[in-house]
Amino acid sequence: MEKRKIKLPLTKELAKTLRAGDSVLVTGTVYTSRDAGHKRMCESLAKGEPLPFDPENATIYYVGPSPAKPGQVIGSAGPTTSGRMDAYAPAMMAAGARGMIGKGARLPEVIEAMKEHCGVYFGAVGGAGALLAKCIKSSELIAYEDLGAEALRKLYVEDMPLVVIIDCCGNNLYETGRREYLESR
Repeated sequence: MEKRKIKLPLTKELAKTLRAGDSVLVTGTVYTSRDAGHKRMCESLAKGEPLPFDPENATIYYVGPSPAKPGQVIGSAGPTTSGRMDAYAPAMMAAGARGMIGKGARLPEVIEAMKEHCGVYFGAVGGAGALLAKCIKSSELIAYEDLGAEALRKLYVEDMPLVVIIDCCGNNLYETGRREYLESR
């Protein structure tokens, strides 16, 4: 397991160097979206319409940040449960998105899509939204303003601490970590 700094966008070449269990500090552009935003994006894709951002090599942070207080870029920005995006993740990866940031387990069909499209699932610490927000240096609303906290935003992050939970080969830290723990007992 390696600790390293990475710069987005998450190209296939970069994705192939990441392994489940790696601790990373991520710098670059990420997009925010949750259930309602993903539903709209996938409806657009199904109609052959373009997305409000270029999904090629994009990383999407599953977050609904709270409003920014005066002098802040963004409010608390902790991850939401990724499983709620599982119905949409394969279509987003087929459209070119490669990275996902959230918390919790993913369905087998998402892991298969990750293997097919060279995707990476990063875990962020739940309950640490205020600390994660300090890594966000800019926030721009780009679409779906009517969704409030679930609107689509473009963020620039610096040294956001994440862990590779599932790599592009399908290795899953939630499974290997549990197995290693049980074997050590």
